[in-house]
Amino acid sequence: MPSSAGHTTATAVDRRGFLRTSLGASAGLVAAPAFVTWLGAADAKAASGPAAFVDDYRSNVVANQTPETNAVVRILGGMAEVWKTGDAWDTGSVLDREVLRANMRYCARLTQSRTEAQAKEAFLYDRQHQSYAMIGGLGPLAGPYREGAKAVTSVTGAPDGTPPGKISDTLPADAPAGSALGAGSHDSDLGRVAELVDTVRGPFASGNPAKFAFQYPRPWRMNEDSEVVDTGRRDALGYPVYDSEVVVAPQLLRQRSENAQEDGGFPSGHTNAFHLAALAFAYAVPERFQELVTRAFELSHTRITAGMHSTVDVIGGRIMATALAAAALADPANAELKTAARAQALSYLTRRTGTTADTLYAYAHSDAADPYADRGANARAVGPRMTYVLPRRGRKDPLTVPKGAEVLLETRLPYLSAEQRREVLRTTGLPSGYVLLDGFEQWGRLDLFTAADGYGAFDRDVTVTLDAAAGGFHAADGWRNDIEGDGGLAKRGTGTLTLTGRNRYRGGTVVEAGTLVAASPEALGLGDVRVTGGTLRADRVLRVRGSYVQERASRLELTLRGDHGPALTVSRRVLLDGGVLALRLDAGRPPVAGTTVPVLSAPGLRGRFDRVELDSDTLRAVPVHTADGVSVRLVRR
Repeated sequence: MPSSAGHTTATAVDRRGFLRTSLGASAGLVAAPAFVTWLGAADAKAASGPAAFVDDYRSNVVANQTPETNAVVRILGGMAEVWKTGDAWDTGSVLDREVLRANMRYCARLTQSRTEAQAKEAFLYDRQHQSYAMIGGLGPLAGPYREGAKAVTSVTGAPDGTPPGKISDTLPADAPAGSALGAGSHDSDLGRVAELVDTVRGPFASGNPAKFAFQYPRPWRMNEDSEVVDTGRRDALGYPVYDSEVVVAPQLLRQRSENAQEDGGFPSGHTNAFHLAALAFAYAVPERFQELVTRAFELSHTRITAGMHSTVDVIGGRIMATALAAAALADPANAELKTAARAQALSYLTRRTGTTADTLYAYAHSDAADPYADRGANARAVGPRMTYVLPRRGRKDPLTVPKGAEVLLETRLPYLSAEQRREVLRTTGLPSGYVLLDGFEQWGRLDLFTAADGYGAFDRDVTVTLDAAAGGFHAADGWRNDIEGDGGLAKRGTGTLTLTGRNRYRGGTVVEAGTLVAASPEALGLGDVRVTGGTLRADRVLRVRGSYVQERASRLELTLRGDHGPALTVSRRVLLDGGVLALRLDAGRPPVAGTTVPVLSAPGLRGRFDRVELDSDTLRAVPVHTADGVSVRLVRR
């Protein structure tokens, strides 16, 4: 915050190395981090502008606890708009009462209504190694991964009550030779993947420097107004009793830190670890990208359920993890490792599951019992937890994607260029106006769950090329977002792209090669559609809001349904310069021989298809071209 008018600013370093800032005698000492100094550009570094996070992430060490010196503290600067750090851990003060009161009320309600099962779950993910916990996001691939990585844990359940002492995840006595905690052994069949996870969670990824800098206490130490009130009493376990309505899970009472000065709540270290591991796994196994992201949000939420962290703590942990994962993955020093980890994961998992690069995705989503099998449920779980209690206060600032963030989608959208992946992140990002998310470089506005489903808008024309020979997402992918914008889409290459959203982009659609699948009636937006090569396939009834043009050496695939209207409705004129019309009979409601079925309807039609095909051994389709559409008469062969 800029210093108030008429106040002078001075700084000093206390015995723990914290930078303190004084705003004149009337203000007294307030804790740094020295946001006043930084935002006021009082030194040469601030004046020249701070370095991009991905270039400066190695500054995140305990010796650096100011935004000028620590990149993590800098990107978490939004916290300084709601909380002013004090000169000791329990002397901070509230700057935004609306946010922090809502924060504490949410924590109190959640912990007071917590079930015994939720308390045990919170204990499990508090004590289990966070990287191991994230393996569960691999779904049907989790078992093969644990076996291949030799990943083990000693924390597999929770006690009914409070355990007698502290519990840590250790190597089980009966673990197979060569086993390791967390993501697994570096000497295993999946050693490069385990190494990637450990590298992303490396020495510059700790939340402790930021905890020391902000000194925002744990929720169980604060009352509704985020004030620390020590009642002077001790509980049966010998811990101080604070005036707080937040109820810590019984299983975790002895797991709490006894040193409040070094036990800050913001940002949540477990949340940071969960998201770091999730994004490292997602890079190596992008077939489970969204599910891993969902699990990171789910496990992070247990920190609030446990009573160990508040919503702002968890949001801060996610923000720092997003930036740190991007920095580690973008670091040239890790280039060989990340490539090797992706290749090793693909090779091992396809071999272990009897799949190929083209079929691994289907296998990875084949288990109906998978808790993350429902993409809609995943989206509903993630969405509210992006912001929790934060109100949106009306700002409409465009998002500039932070430098290097595009690497997070490098294996999930490998057929896009780096600049295109940045556009995906920009057009799927959260709106501005959320305090904490609007900090330096705005890492908190990135929505990786939504970005995994492709563009949110075509603000300029987009050309996408998929290569069937390259396999995996290079060969076939789907964009499930509702796409807006003035731009259009050109589909090239031999691969297949599927659009499933209710799209309203206005720049039109061109199919030049390969296959474009329209999986919803509004998939092709509001513009004209041209099929100059390749195949346009509609899995459902399709509407083209503009004109429709089909040229030679191209193919239109539609489904015929009995007692139904046209499979394709065009709002403007249709021009057919040859090409193939390929028809499939609907399995549930197929039309019968002797009927005439409408296929294409438009205000005006000129030209005709070169050939009409029908995938039936007993029927053939005789086309009927008119001035306003195409029908087929079904006759027996």
